[in-house]
Amino acid sequence: MKLDFLLNFLTVGESKSARCDDLESLKKRSCDPTKVENPRGLIQINKNKPVTIRKKDVPEKLDPEQITQIQPQKLTLTLRSGEPQTFDLKFKRAEDYPIDLYYLMDLSFSMKDDLENVKNLGTDLMREMQVITSDFRIGFGSFVEKTVMPYISTTPARLINPCTGNQNCTSPFSYKNVLKLTNKGDEFNRLVSRQQISGNLDSPEGGFDAIMQVAVCEEQIGWRNVTRLLVFSTDAGFHFAGDGKLGGIVLPNDGKCHLENNMYTMSHYYDYPSIAHLVQKLSDHNIQTIFAVTEEFQPVYKELKNLIPKSAVGTLSSNSSNVIKLIIDAYNSLSSEVILENGRLPEGVSITYKSICKNGVVGTGENGRKCSNISIGDEVSFQISIESKECPSHGKPEVITIKPLGFNEEVEVVLNFICDCQCASDGEPNSEKCHEGNGTFECGACKCNDGRIGRLCECSKDEVRTEDLDANCRKDNGTDICSNNGDCVCGTCECKKRENPAEIYSGKYCECDNFNCDRSNNKLCGGHGRCECRKCICDANYTGSACDCSLETSTCLAKNGQICNGRGTCECGVCKCTNPKFQGPTCEICPTCPGVCAEHKDCVQCRAFQAGEKKDTCQQDCSYFQLIKVAKLPQPTDQSFPLTHCKERDANDCWFYYTYAIRNDNKEVYVVETLECPPGPDIIPIVAGVVAGIVLIGLALLLIWKLLMIIHDRREFAKFEKEKMNAKWDTGENPIYKSAVTTVVNPKYEGK
Repeated sequence: MKLDFLLNFLTVGESKSARCDDLESLKKRSCDPTKVENPRGLIQINKNKPVTIRKKDVPEKLDPEQITQIQPQKLTLTLRSGEPQTFDLKFKRAEDYPIDLYYLMDLSFSMKDDLENVKNLGTDLMREMQVITSDFRIGFGSFVEKTVMPYISTTPARLINPCTGNQNCTSPFSYKNVLKLTNKGDEFNRLVSRQQISGNLDSPEGGFDAIMQVAVCEEQIGWRNVTRLLVFSTDAGFHFAGDGKLGGIVLPNDGKCHLENNMYTMSHYYDYPSIAHLVQKLSDHNIQTIFAVTEEFQPVYKELKNLIPKSAVGTLSSNSSNVIKLIIDAYNSLSSEVILENGRLPEGVSITYKSICKNGVVGTGENGRKCSNISIGDEVSFQISIESKECPSHGKPEVITIKPLGFNEEVEVVLNFICDCQCASDGEPNSEKCHEGNGTFECGACKCNDGRIGRLCECSKDEVRTEDLDANCRKDNGTDICSNNGDCVCGTCECKKRENPAEIYSGKYCECDNFNCDRSNNKLCGGHGRCECRKCICDANYTGSACDCSLETSTCLAKNGQICNGRGTCECGVCKCTNPKFQGPTCEICPTCPGVCAEHKDCVQCRAFQAGEKKDTCQQDCSYFQLIKVAKLPQPTDQSFPLTHCKERDANDCWFYYTYAIRNDNKEVYVVETLECPPGPDIIPIVAGVVAGIVLIGLALLLIWKLLMIIHDRREFAKFEKEKMNAKWDTGENPIYKSAVTTVVNPKYEGK
């Protein structure tokens, strides 16, 4: 924004560029909004043909050029730096959209059985594709390898028949365009059936050479501006850029068409293309690639798929019997996803995408470029924002294109840039406002003629000495020109601008700024003031060098309504406790204090019951509160002020109860007028208990003695029995002993 016609708008030290600022800042500087020129960006749609609604069963057929799947087709954006312009882009898959399919097949010897199954592919694929489109064309090409060593054998016999044994093979070749795209399936079958297998020496094939020629030779292949599919069928890996050095080929692939009589003639001259080169050409020509490869090489081609947008990989059976199903599945996968890409962006221009896909699914970032699971007839939209960070050096319009990958349609976006205000073109040349006509007065400031300097072009570069002018820019005859924060222009300081437009140098010598004031909580002037010439000007209710001291006292109020509980002062919104033993936000905590109850115990006891340690000094020490004797203490729920309940014991083990409260700066003590003393002892039960205890203890001792004696006797008896059992008696006879019994035997006795 530039301020128009107010010549004296700038303050001392401000450069002419300070006239440009955001609208709110200019208003704060007392700028009249009617004098502000504020150009805005805009979007103009130049071509907005609606997307085509087409049914396959309708007799009327449209040319591919008549079908529209993307809307709008051309826009003009006027960009102002830092202000993005957003427009909507609509995409709809047209039904019965024409398809061109080119089948590119590896004809090395290992693909012999596959060729037999491909010979009837034309009519079979035509029949299957009728379900998808009524306008289908098919073509065929084949490849083997570069025709130089060490890729093939260059002996004369092997050049005629590269196969071993009794196999009859055709001469090796790099790439051959067998059949231009046609809608005649039987012609495809006829020409393919004539093809013969060839052979080479190494395992990787020269398929990249063939893909490059298929992509760039549009006329020879017969590509139309419709959906373009390239089916790449092989059972081997691939050579890429740099591999040609093995055959002495060092020239990079030029990415041009070199077909003569449908044969690639420069395979011996140019190296294989790089993957990046292929990606560029396939994208430029809107070709979607389907890699039909055997199971063995699936991992290799899946990695390649990740590098080539809008490509798919299918698993080819060992004899290519599933090729039709593979092609249809891959086509459905590719056509169900739309991915937007844009051309090269001018310097300083950025673009972001937001997708609104099927079922309202929203994508942002990289996912904002694409939508998946799109069926025929589905419509999706994208919100595209384009922003310019700076004006281009040349100042001319730029053109970028946005297109869905794999489709021939694109959106052309013309970018115009707002680099000056309109008032710049309405300037007044040789204006008297610019010191006797020495400049052009435009947008409220002087644009000096050659050789003139100064805010009003009042100085001539040839007539003044730099040293003399610089002296006027030194504060207090110091050494720093404009305090090292500006440039001396015609004896006047013009202060520098900082990267942050909110940070400003000012003053006659650029000695002031609005960003070097004291900070609090990592905020300039604590967030409660403004910085003027390195000094904080605080808002109301704030003070201090960093405006960090609040004059508000609400944060110091205690629960009892007192400021800092009457034990301190409120400074900068924080309590400063006058008694060092108190602490806390409102001086309510006293870690070393005995507590409210213990603190006032002696005074309450002496005044209410004329007892306790302060009984003799009660009048002098304990008159600081009002004592009220009651039969029942008030409860906290009955009071609108803090109330502390206390229970203390006197020297006679009697309990007394009281409350302590501060109400309106008056200390009140409510005390229960009667003491709660424990009852005296009952003598009879005590004596009876003692006697009973003595008797019981005596009986217990007798029982214990008796038990011990029984145990001792039993042990002695057992010992006696043991010794008795172990005793041994002598059984020998006395030699002088004669028995008194005489036995006489009758000799006549026969025992009868």
